[in-house]
Amino acid sequence: TAQRHVALSAARFIDQKWRADRGLTENPNAFGPLTNLPDYTYLDGRPTPFGANQKKRLLKQQEVAAKIVQLSSELDFAKQRHERLKSEAKAEKQRIIQNKLKPKGHLLLKK
Repeated sequence: TAQRHVALSAARFIDQKWRADRGLTENPNAFGPLTNLPDYTYLDGRPTPFGANQKKRLLKQQEVAAKIVQLSSELDFAKQRHERLKSEAKAEKQRIIQNKLKPKGHLLLKK
């Protein structure tokens, strides 16, 4: 008795190439008004509480933003350090050239 095992997932039914060509996300439910906006609003203008996963998503985005700021500052520090090391190496080379032996006696008088 032969058995067939066919596994299908809902994500495979979405045409990924079509979505990528148009610059859309792979998962249409990962971002958009249905995901990001509140389910309801109060008529008197009170703020609506966060949804079930909205608070989690907001905290994760804040962590990502903090990480981007940290890595950006580290990159700026590395660039400044590289420039400083280059200028120090250039100054050291110039100092060595100036401290080399100088002409003495009649060679000094020719200048």
